[in-house]
Amino acid sequence: MHIHFLDPYRPRPSLVHALDARVKFVLALAFILTCALTPNGAWAAFILLFAIILSVEILSELGVGYVLKRSALALPFMLAALPLLFTVPGETLVRLPAGLAISAAGLERFLSLAVKSWLSVQAGILLAASTPFPDLLLAMRAVRIPRLLVAVFGLMWRYLFVLADEALRLMRARAARSGQREQPGAKRGGGLAWRARVTGSMAGNLFLRAFERSDRIYMAMVSRGYDGEARSLPPPALRHAHWLTLALSLLVFILLLLIAYLLE
Repeated sequence: MHIHFLDPYRPRPSLVHALDARVKFVLALAFILTCALTPNGAWAAFILLFAIILSVEILSELGVGYVLKRSALALPFMLAALPLLFTVPGETLVRLPAGLAISAAGLERFLSLAVKSWLSVQAGILLAASTPFPDLLLAMRAVRIPRLLVAVFGLMWRYLFVLADEALRLMRARAARSGQREQPGAKRGGGLAWRARVTGSMAGNLFLRAFERSDRIYMAMVSRGYDGEARSLPPPALRHAHWLTLALSLLVFILLLLIAYLLE
């Protein structure tokens, strides 16, 4: 089975992959919501949430390292929470130049937000890697997400591949037209300004080609009856095992939140 390099889905013969997409989608949202609602500094609850997501990673057969490496995507977004270290009032831990001071409450809130983001990104990676994207769209419609929003997700995903294919075509065309220097170690092309000008020209050409091709694709979809609804055969009814998995998992999340607030 050919997998596009942009597609995060990785087929595996695991229990997580075999689970219904609707159940996985609801559980992923419930896990992210539980992380968001967990009070700051509830480290015992965070450890339990990490144990849950780690268990699912093992069951998915994707590999713990696969998910953890891609969860580093959350690190740049954590930088947006750095001002909390200095703006939240509380006991001063460290004094820095320019009158800045790191408070204990600010450090606790920053670390809590970092852990919440990290755990939530892992849940999203697991959902995307264990569920084909068309099944995710159908799961969104099954839980009554507005049709327009689902259509935007679907078109954005499809046109992302269109953009990537057009970029690969441009790069192949450039490589086919580039000459080779006989001297070992000699650079091809001109200086930095020349390379910047060529890159800008390629970016503009890429936008125009992708825009024209996406318009042709959309008109072809409309001519075949597309009206914004992701249609398929009626999904099978959820079995008792699915309902039981959903109910038990939601109950565990609710208990985690109750314990976290009681301990706080």
